[in-house]
Amino acid sequence: MSNMRDKLHTGELYLPGDEEIVKEQAVYQDLICEYNLTKTTESEKREKLLKRMLAECGEGVYIEAPFYANFGGHHCHFGNYVYANYHLTCVDDTHIYVGDYTMFGPNVTVATAAHPIMPKLRELQYQYNMPVHIGRNCWIGASAVIMPGVSIGDNTVIGAGSVVTKDIPANVVAVGNPCRVMREIGERDMQYYYKDREIPESLKK
Repeated sequence: MSNMRDKLHTGELYLPGDEEIVKEQAVYQDLICEYNLTKTTESEKREKLLKRMLAECGEGVYIEAPFYANFGGHHCHFGNYVYANYHLTCVDDTHIYVGDYTMFGPNVTVATAAHPIMPKLRELQYQYNMPVHIGRNCWIGASAVIMPGVSIGDNTVIGAGSVVTKDIPANVVAVGNPCRVMREIGERDMQYYYKDREIPESLKK
């Protein structure tokens, strides 16, 4: 392995155009291309491809096609019953961890790759990667962007269109650009699912 390949997961500066990295990346990108050509009715084929593509693929993982990932999902660790709507983009140059029952709205981007602010280093095409951790039973709203190195706690809701630049704790609703905690998930959320629409008693148990 090249020295550059070794730096994918260390947070160090490296050159993503390194020959060994590009060669390995192409193998996984071919798999994701194959996945995106499948039909909705080819569920068994999709399931088998996901298990080959992802670093970890729990039970009941469902990703709508098209799905995009720099490494074809090879650095994505998805727990059980993770659901992703159309156009999930995982810039998975290093690891992305997603807990059980987490859902992604359409057009969400989860990025681990970044480039230095120093202009000269960008001109030389240097990059660095920071892992992303998304907890259990989160809901990431449509068109949200999760930046490198961010952690999101269990049960948290990220509002549509948010840009998450810093860690967000568990059990909150967070929105905006940059994304900030709006409120904690509370007793009212246990009673109402939308404005004054009450959750049926049978579902509250």
